Amino acid sequence: MPVASRLPLAGTRIAITRPAGTGGSLVRGVRALGGEPLLLPGSRLGAAADAGTACAMLRTALTCDIVIFTSPASVRFGAALARLRTHAPVLAPGRGTLHALRRVGLTGVIFPEREDSEGLLALPALRQVRGRRIGIIGAAGGRGLLQQELAARGGRVTLAHVYARVPARLDRRHARALLRSPHKPLFVLLTSAQALANILAVLPADARRALLAGTAVASSQRLAAAAAKAGFAKVLRAASALAGDLLAATVAGQP
Repeated sequence: MPVASRLPLAGTRIAITRPAGTGGSLVRGVRALGGEPLLLPGSRLGAAADAGTACAMLRTALTCDIVIFTSPASVRFGAALARLRTHAPVLAPGRGTLHALRRVGLTGVIFPEREDSEGLLALPALRQVRGRRIGIIGAAGGRGLLQQELAARGGRVTLAHVYARVPARLDRRHARALLRSPHKPLFVLLTSAQALANILAVLPADARRALLAGTAVASSQRLAAAAAKAGFAKVLRAASALAGDLLAATVAGQP
């Protein structure tokens, strides 16, 4: 067993911005690599405010010609509303959503090599969609690029908001964690532009400066651009939003 000082993330702080309650695998991964995890949730997930309306939207989306689940949470909250069954091709943005769909019995799911909205849009199944009905199952405010581009291609998009994503409640503990041990390099794992915006909006000025002085590790090119625009001192690009890919990019970015 290697000593702690020889672990690849020893002496670093890793801020995890996934929604509250969903960062467990990253926390374990950071600790296993010798880093210090800092929980900095950019949002929290909850059931849709009107379950009846959400269920009706979901059932309609499942009857479309193509069905897209936007995240593992869309599968989890959707399955709580109705049985997830469809005769249409089912698409997922990445392996996390793919595994969630398999757990509820949906097989043959299509997902892109590039695990983001741009990767989904490049799939053959979404290239010629004029006149076709496309159901997108997720939360309000998520994957707007997907909806806009499919509509521009002539697709008839049906949205099913099966859960809600709202800003997490950050407090003084989160700010203090960012300001503590400034001599240790800080890496900020980013998988959502909205989460980043939420965090920057509520942090005190000194904590916000400390965050932006760190290195952003972005799960997509679009997020990398958002991180650079926000003012991060350095931005790394991970292969996907999976915990392993985010951590691999962080390790590779060590000086």
